[in-house]
Amino acid sequence: MNLPNQLTLLRFILTFVFVAAMSVEFPQSRSVAAIVFIIAAITDFLDGYLARKHNLITNFGKLMDPLADKVLMAAGFVMLMATPEVPLPAWMVIVILTREFLVTGLRLVASAEGVVLAAESLGKHKTIWQIVMIIYFLVALASSEATFSWMRWLFAWKPTSPEIAGVILMWIALLLTVISGLSYAWKNRKLLADC
Repeated sequence: MNLPNQLTLLRFILTFVFVAAMSVEFPQSRSVAAIVFIIAAITDFLDGYLARKHNLITNFGKLMDPLADKVLMAAGFVMLMATPEVPLPAWMVIVILTREFLVTGLRLVASAEGVVLAAESLGKHKTIWQIVMIIYFLVALASSEATFSWMRWLFAWKPTSPEIAGVILMWIALLLTVISGLSYAWKNRKLLADC
């Protein structure tokens, strides 16, 4: 298994570590969760970069890399939604996860037809904004602990507070998620022609 695919599998493992850190209270648990999520997000960019640079693109990577992204993002959104300090409404998470499941379903339909659908640029922008939004809230939560206490001022200042900057980031992520999902479905509508 090549390095990009190993990084993809590592992202699955890091996702479970992230969920554990968000679920179990221990000293610096939110800081650990934030750091683990950031590392997982870096592997998302790194595996694609290495695969393209060294021509290591495989069908496994085309299918599993987007799936690993979706599992990581779903974990991030669900864990934040379950955290009372985060103003992330359940309906927004449901809309985002619905889009992710529908695109995954479309990929499965394509796979059954012998077609591999790689990620598109609009979907990559969506992923970037989702990652930015999740990291923003994770660091905001972790700023109450020693590791990230130096950033506490940022989230206390009104313009960059979760109530303003956080909500703006949520809406950007939501809109890009919906638009990219509709675009993806439209470009691949021929796969659904027999429905």
